[in-house]
Amino acid sequence: MASPYIVRFSFQQRTNAVCVVGTDVSLDVYGGAPPGAGTFKVKRTGGVQVLYRHKTVTADASTNLWPLDSEVEVLVSMDSPSTDLNDNKITVTYYDSEKKDTLLGKAKIFFTGVVVGLDVDTTRDRDGNLDNYKKASWTWGPDGHGAILLVNCDREQKCFTTTGEELFNPADLEDMSLMTLTTKGPHAFFDAHKVVLHITLQEADKLYVYHSEETNSGVQLRQVLGEKKLRYQVLDTAHEKNVFYVEGIAFPDAGFSGLVNIGVTLLGSSVKNVPDVPLCTRTIVFRMTPWIMTPNILKPLEVFVCSVDDNNIFVKQFKELVKIANCKLRICSAADNRGDRWMQDEMEIGYIEGPRKGFPVVLDSPRNRGLDYFPIHKLLGPDFGYWTREPEDASEVNSLDSFGNLEVSPPVSVNGKDYPLGRIVFGGSLPALAGRRMNKVVRDFLYAQQVQSPVEIYSDWLKVGHVDEFLSFVPSPSKKGFCLLLASPTTCCNLFEEKKKEGHGNAVMFKGLETKERSIADILADKELMKLNAHVQSCIDWNRKVLKKELGLEEKDIIDIPVLFDRVEKYPGVAALFPDLVNMIVLGKNLGIPKPFGPIINGKCCLEEKVCSLLEPLGLNCNFIDDFSSYHVQFGEVHCGSNVRREPFAFKWWNMKP
Repeated sequence: MASPYIVRFSFQQRTNAVCVVGTDVSLDVYGGAPPGAGTFKVKRTGGVQVLYRHKTVTADASTNLWPLDSEVEVLVSMDSPSTDLNDNKITVTYYDSEKKDTLLGKAKIFFTGVVVGLDVDTTRDRDGNLDNYKKASWTWGPDGHGAILLVNCDREQKCFTTTGEELFNPADLEDMSLMTLTTKGPHAFFDAHKVVLHITLQEADKLYVYHSEETNSGVQLRQVLGEKKLRYQVLDTAHEKNVFYVEGIAFPDAGFSGLVNIGVTLLGSSVKNVPDVPLCTRTIVFRMTPWIMTPNILKPLEVFVCSVDDNNIFVKQFKELVKIANCKLRICSAADNRGDRWMQDEMEIGYIEGPRKGFPVVLDSPRNRGLDYFPIHKLLGPDFGYWTREPEDASEVNSLDSFGNLEVSPPVSVNGKDYPLGRIVFGGSLPALAGRRMNKVVRDFLYAQQVQSPVEIYSDWLKVGHVDEFLSFVPSPSKKGFCLLLASPTTCCNLFEEKKKEGHGNAVMFKGLETKERSIADILADKELMKLNAHVQSCIDWNRKVLKKELGLEEKDIIDIPVLFDRVEKYPGVAALFPDLVNMIVLGKNLGIPKPFGPIINGKCCLEEKVCSLLEPLGLNCNFIDDFSSYHVQFGEVHCGSNVRREPFAFKWWNMKP
């Protein structure tokens, strides 16, 4: 709590003072005492209240006299503003220390009560009303309080008068937080005092504050704080209400907790060439909205895919899947993708939300290839935001900075701690290995959001290095509501061994494709391949342990999907031998799974049969899509080549406790 404003006075002359409603004023009863005084008492008029703060001493019950002891502090407050200047009075009467009833002097302090305060929505109740409730702090949880500032990262909607003058569009005002400055008291008082809004230099690039002015043409906003503007003197204090709009312009990030402060200070009359005296400062705290990822279990709204020279078959089958899932499909043309088919790698579509409004926000990866212009030129718009994090040195970007390496789990509970928005999962190298990691600026951004506490796992053993090459989340009717799918060479080898024992060792993979066919027997006899996949299984098992611990999973929550991996010529790391069945797109209960072109036994692909037997009991619909020539041979699959905008969580992020 801030120290009270101190009023010093003398028993020899009248003193005028200010009391801001809701703020205590401390009377210096010691400095104003006449020589020889030992006790004192205070009388007041009806508009002021007096509080005695003390440790061990008390007033005399019969005389109401207090000992003039340094442990006694006298606080004055007012509940309402004055009608006229100096219309309330405190009288301090001093008595001799030895002759208890001898009056030594009286001090008269005349108070003018004023209201100076900022009001914002601190209760997050969506009703748009402003509150006067714990504005100077911010707390998490369903019983928490504190104002929320939507990061205004969408494209503004232009609005013009008939004369061509640009105004703020009323729809854009919804992206900002309303803040009201209230000033009440005698007009003559505010003529002699200043009311100043202010922010710190550290917050100047995090927000803008606009002063709202009603005109015949509509609402005009004038920027008064932000960038180089750190202070703003409010001149129109004759109006009891001054309306401001606060706009967030930065997400939480490294070195920025997401909290910003706006202060209002009442300044006393100045002396020439001497700084003004602050009489009272009120502060409000906003927290910026975090960027939130959406997991596979949330409802899909819009699906994205690229059209390139060689993926006509893929796009046709993909359209059929999207139609079954009843989603909107958006095909990125060759002109917009510039030959870049990896839609998932380019971006991740999440969202932001405040008590009154939210909208999707695309996080653009720093890979900067052909699709680089798509998010900002085709997605950014009114109520569709855009953000990116890139290192200053472009040479620091590597494959792990693409967002096929970025996933998020459904909501989980781990050792009694709830993660109601799930946990972000991304890949890197092990601490003991000097391998690739996601760029620090991206990692810092993800951690700074707080609400989806990230988990870094081991993916550098892969040629491309993305987590979507060996894991996915699918909805399930279980208590948790989802299952984790993990690529499993062991499961694949066991399946092939089983089929070989049944007499199908000569059944071949890749039949009808322009690639070398391989039989089950040939694959199992390839000692180098089997040794390699045993190693890959160890890498996946390492991640299995981490994910079980960090997501609170049990073995029953994990499904092993048959996948084999092979070396990649001229490159370190491995890639899927056949289309990677885990690298799928999840659209509700409809799965778009890479067609594996596995061994055909009794007219059916044994890999497809195995996957269906694992996933269909969960109520999921398996749709196999041919991505072999258009994606797989270039080290990617269905998930890598698509993207999904999903419905936001019903849970409100401010109700959690990170």
